[in-house]
Amino acid sequence: MSGLVNALVIVAVVVVVIARQFRTRRLDADRRWWLAPAILAVVALRQPGLVDAHHRGESLALLAAELLIGVGTGAGWAWTTRIWAEQDGTVWTRSSKASAAVWAGGIALRAGLFALGALLGIRQGSSALMLALAGTLLVRSAVLALRARSLAVPAGGWTTAYGDDRARPAWKERV
Repeated sequence: MSGLVNALVIVAVVVVVIARQFRTRRLDADRRWWLAPAILAVVALRQPGLVDAHHRGESLALLAAELLIGVGTGAGWAWTTRIWAEQDGTVWTRSSKASAAVWAGGIALRAGLFALGALLGIRQGSSALMLALAGTLLVRSAVLALRARSLAVPAGGWTTAYGDDRARPAWKERV
């Protein structure tokens, strides 16, 4: 794939993922949550130019920093996502304003890395960004799956949502 196609794939994935996460959604932790990140990683690793041949050490350092930022963004995004269980055991999620701040911070750090690479004269392809995005999605999905498994609804139907200090009924009360 060309750089333009990679860029379009990255933008499309980010738009779809962000748009979906800021709506209340049912979380199915048993599904193949790792599949989309795995596909992105395979596509990224198959592309030539992941590492600049003329600046191997610096390019590897930038790639490692990009991956660390991706993992950190995914973890931050997962821990700032609100998650709760309903009476019937279904788990629901919705990203918060803090999640948006995590995304903004991750994008700013990635822009800074790109600027640093450009200053150093390092050729940077879109495959590094795609690989970091795969890491972001993989870590976020894994942390949410772990959090969802810890939300077992007790027999009485009372549960606590992450971020709440009080117990409340897990179902919506009728007015």
